[in-house]
Amino acid sequence: MEQKATNITRHDGDVKKQHREELNKHKGACLWFTGLSGSGKSTVAVELQNQLFSMGARCYPLDGDNMRFGLNKDLGFSPEDRQENIRRIGEVAKLFVDAGMLVTASFISPYKADRDKVRELMADGDFIEVHVSTDLSVCEERDPKGLYKKARSGEIPNFTGVSAPYEAPENPEMVLDTGEGTPADAAAKVIGYLKANGYLSL
Repeated sequence: MEQKATNITRHDGDVKKQHREELNKHKGACLWFTGLSGSGKSTVAVELQNQLFSMGARCYPLDGDNMRFGLNKDLGFSPEDRQENIRRIGEVAKLFVDAGMLVTASFISPYKADRDKVRELMADGDFIEVHVSTDLSVCEERDPKGLYKKARSGEIPNFTGVSAPYEAPENPEMVLDTGEGTPADAAAKVIGYLKANGYLSL
């Protein structure tokens, strides 16, 4: 996005990300959950937050619907608005990572290019893409918000997986299928990844 403001200067303090990580006793990172509506992104992220918090980790969830009540309340679901939605969330997630926190971002984020731009905002290793690859038939059977039914009847246009595309990650750091096991099992797998790769030692 074009920089409109001029005569601005970035100000960096003496306390750096590594210092905040030392205080937090774990690394900061963005766990980006992407997948179809109903795939289990938010459910797993909530369970992960619970497990991380109980371990003493500093963590915070960013959820797709929640962000549209505030920061992104001016955005719809056109391709352009989806792109801007993810751009803004990427910038917010970057701030949390710089604070040395583990932030979960649960967004359909259907376009690979948009997810890649968020990855590019962050340092190597700070962006962990988690593809919640639950099959469309399972997502549609769950339909917790009744959205697939509305999309199939034409009430909701541009609905990912029905009338709008979803570009699955090609090389995500993790793949989860919530059609198998429980949300707690999926969250435990993520924690296992964080421990195995040096993000978490609590």
